[in-house]
Amino acid sequence: MATADKVDAVIVGAGAAGCLYAARLAGAGKAVLVLEAGPAWHESDLVSSQIHARRLRWGGPHVASGGDHPLAYDFNAGWGFGGAALHHYGTWPRMHEEDFHVRTLHGRGLDWPISYDDLRPFYDRIQDEVGLSGDAAAEVWRPPGAPYPMPPLATFAQARVIARGFAALGLRTAPMPMAITSVEYRGRPACLYDGWCDAGCPIGALANPLVTYKRAAEAAGARFRAGAYVTRLVPRAKTRVAAVEYVEKGETRTQPADLVVLAASVVHNPAILLNSAADVWPGGAANRSGLVGRHVMAHTIASVGGLFADETEPHMGVTGAQLTCRDGYRKAGRAEAFGSYQWLIAPAVKPNDLLGIAISRTDLYGPALEAFMHRAVRHFGNMLAMGEELPDAGNRVELDSRKGPGGTRLPRLVHRFSPDALGVWEHAKAEGLRIFRAAGATEAWTGPLATAHLMGGTIMGDDPARSVTDSFGRTHDIDNLILAGPGLFPTAGAVNPNFTNHAVTLRSADHVIAHWGDHAP
Repeated sequence: MATADKVDAVIVGAGAAGCLYAARLAGAGKAVLVLEAGPAWHESDLVSSQIHARRLRWGGPHVASGGDHPLAYDFNAGWGFGGAALHHYGTWPRMHEEDFHVRTLHGRGLDWPISYDDLRPFYDRIQDEVGLSGDAAAEVWRPPGAPYPMPPLATFAQARVIARGFAALGLRTAPMPMAITSVEYRGRPACLYDGWCDAGCPIGALANPLVTYKRAAEAAGARFRAGAYVTRLVPRAKTRVAAVEYVEKGETRTQPADLVVLAASVVHNPAILLNSAADVWPGGAANRSGLVGRHVMAHTIASVGGLFADETEPHMGVTGAQLTCRDGYRKAGRAEAFGSYQWLIAPAVKPNDLLGIAISRTDLYGPALEAFMHRAVRHFGNMLAMGEELPDAGNRVELDSRKGPGGTRLPRLVHRFSPDALGVWEHAKAEGLRIFRAAGATEAWTGPLATAHLMGGTIMGDDPARSVTDSFGRTHDIDNLILAGPGLFPTAGAVNPNFTNHAVTLRSADHVIAHWGDHAP
């Protein structure tokens, strides 16, 4: 087994959190190595095609998924430099203040060990560094914070038509805050509005890690290695990690480090920890609480489609959304269910869209389908409701019997939505149909249950018996082991997680640098 020279910090995963950690630690003068299981993507590898873009999703050993409502790991994960944030859509609302205190306010779910006010300055710093477009004044639900550094993205006919329905029902809309340039920003060009965001954005208007923190990390001296599948942690003592093991080109290698940062994913961080079971860690690394892999969460997605007499230009805009409405974000007070939801209004669609069907209809065949497509190409409208799921210890990442690289066991997701989560989904579907009819839709329909985003699995908290890490991602059990990414989230809220992921990571990285001697003496 080959052993490399020790570095100050080894980071596992070159996604959003891993690249941001690398930029901060290397910028502080630390010798940083980032190990990534997937390919070494470059900006020149990005092509505006949904089929081409599927290469950017998980391409490693299969992650099994079971339970009443299985989650699609491949769709939600990344593969290679940039991680899942390479093919994300740049939809960046802040979590609401209530999201951090669900247990205290409502007696359900869990509380974060920090409040919105603790994250607010990091949200503000991130939006300036990355570049967000939006209208803070129009976004009346937004918690306090600095105005966005760029004006909102352009609005096209599809959004204007659907917004009529919200207004008719007394519901408010605002431009969706997007990590996409509406004007030239820090050397990156303005968006072209061609609706191919899912392909990673070849021009760099969308803030994927290749054009933000990976670039900064390499400029500061951080090294990135692709094709390095990390399998387990090597203990030095019960409270210390000595190194990580990884498989590269079929050979098992060891990388010693003073500090280890796991930023692999909601699934692979727990898998690495559980596969690290040893005499000093009988239940797996950092698993004294028994909660490694537990409390995995996702968002429900309620899709609404319709046809309008107006021409909607459905191919124009961005993949995420043109407008948002969060008038339904309150968690309590509905008879059907407990939980928040938001509307993502008028995503751009293409003939071979995210799910492979775009403006098609799975209930139509032959001449009826052809007639529908002729109308839909100019008159289609759509929106999505993203619903909250509360943490449940039964929703988990576990190891199954299949063998993976280095003789480890491969991970398996087990998941079911609660009646509350399904009730929010049903409520949103009914509201969506009312909105489309009020907007003048000649036809309107809803799609089947879908899911997006993965959170939890290695949650943060103040009590070592009820959480895996503290509020900075430092594991309660192992002094020089840091976890990063949305796996830290104790609750999911009902907003896209990547802005909060960046804010949490920046706060944690700053703390690690300021207390380096405590983490990596």
